[in-house]
Amino acid sequence: MGKRRRVAERRKTRPAVLGGMIAVVVGGAGFGVYALYGGAAADERTGATAGHRAVPSGPLTAAEIRTASTRFLTAWQHGRVTAAAAATDDPAAAGTLLTGYTKDARLKDVTLTPGTAKGTEVPFTVKATVAYHKLSKPLSYGTSLTVVRRASDGRPLVDWHSAVVHPDLRDGDTLVTGESGTPPVRALDRDGGEITAARYPSLGTVLDGLREKYGKKAGGTAGVELRVVRGKAAKAAKLSDKTLVELSEGTPGTVRTTLSPALQAAAEQQVAKRARASVVALRPSTGEILAVANSGHGFNTAFQGSLAPGSTMKVITSSLLIDKGLAAADKKHPCPKTVTYGGWKFHNDDDFEIKGGTFKASFARSCNTAFISQAKKLADDDLTRQAQQVFGLSMNNWAIGVPTFDGSVPVQSAAQMAASLIGQGGVRMNPLNMASVAATVKSGSFHQPYLVSPSVDHRTLATASRRLSGRTLSQLRELMRYTAAYGTAAEAMSGLGPDYGAKTGSAEVDGQKKPNGWFTAYRGDLAAAGVVQAGGHGGDTAGPIVAKLLKLGG
Repeated sequence: MGKRRRVAERRKTRPAVLGGMIAVVVGGAGFGVYALYGGAAADERTGATAGHRAVPSGPLTAAEIRTASTRFLTAWQHGRVTAAAAATDDPAAAGTLLTGYTKDARLKDVTLTPGTAKGTEVPFTVKATVAYHKLSKPLSYGTSLTVVRRASDGRPLVDWHSAVVHPDLRDGDTLVTGESGTPPVRALDRDGGEITAARYPSLGTVLDGLREKYGKKAGGTAGVELRVVRGKAAKAAKLSDKTLVELSEGTPGTVRTTLSPALQAAAEQQVAKRARASVVALRPSTGEILAVANSGHGFNTAFQGSLAPGSTMKVITSSLLIDKGLAAADKKHPCPKTVTYGGWKFHNDDDFEIKGGTFKASFARSCNTAFISQAKKLADDDLTRQAQQVFGLSMNNWAIGVPTFDGSVPVQSAAQMAASLIGQGGVRMNPLNMASVAATVKSGSFHQPYLVSPSVDHRTLATASRRLSGRTLSQLRELMRYTAAYGTAAEAMSGLGPDYGAKTGSAEVDGQKKPNGWFTAYRGDLAAAGVVQAGGHGGDTAGPIVAKLLKLGG
């Protein structure tokens, strides 16, 4: 009789989901915990059967996912931080951030509304009020949690990451409401028009970076706001603090950028046509950045991405081979189906070969083996030195006005060194880096890209220690011009000649069905580069995006 009564009590007190909202009757601390755990708490308190019960394993059931997520969300909504943290697999980190949600972020009246689970992931919306002294504003956003099974006892728990609390949080970040230490900025394009994230969605992260760099220098005064304050890991990734809600406006200072309103608008339109697309356009003669856009707006892949550049890296490798007398545009050069080096067997796309062809033909068709075949004649650090000394890359010293990743060409050996010659291995770039590579070929020397003129804050721009020889430069331009006219870039670059050059690339990524598609090119005094992640061949994906900007810029 007692057992049936306990079962009936559990049924009566179980949390109900009404209209998508979590509804829990809280009649006391003990009662609430018993309801949330659906009776499991009784077993844990008594330990009567724990020693004889098999540890649950295998995939989580829908009921387990629902129970674990409801337990966490209900406790969080009702301000029971300890209970909410205990429903995660990292109670210490969860407890700290959830405590700060009320104490430091000044958020109250929290309402959590779960959506429909997608496997183990449960999306939910958050509505709350940000309150600071007499100021208050509503806050609403969506995020999600994932339920996992703890190996030690099989218990379903929320997989804890800071992004559960807010999607803009990286682990180690915090939410803070108060007087901002950094005044806002009013960013202007090169024509004096105001730049806003509403007008140019890709520039949200850029505006955050400009504020961090120039807020205190531009003459503004700080306001009161809820913001993401970056932790150690996010700072290492060069992410800037981010404003979420402005309770009282500060007085912005003014910062003028080099962005072209026409090219920026076109860049935004072009990347919006494809998922995970990014592009950068700049002026080769000066290094001025004219446009930057990403189809995803949470991370600035165009400036801060770190991706294998695939065959676009062959621009740098070709300059090295020509410098060393290992290749020449119109001389015969081997392009077999495969080449083995360092224990790895390297292939061309579809194992094609070019019999009796020139180096120009191999470059235009993007023959991998034409480059790998020269690895045995190179020192391990040759490519690294070429990237640094001629193209200004891989030294982590660019100062464009906002955070960037400046490319990485590490010294490698054996098969990894060979792979780096074709933009794989440990080589990492982004569209800003590869646009700069095309610009260096066009101008004849490296000009560090910049978004804010160095005259604004008297900062020193990065330089390269040497220029390409006239012989190497003329051949490199010939290779890129031939590729734009007759090679893998011809379709995208159609009608843009004759003062032009291009190189396509496809970078294989583990776990992706399709490679990342790359394209870098120049036309007149404009260079651009783009990537479409998991898009396929660069000529078909990133190529049209880049070509559109080159056409407008001409």
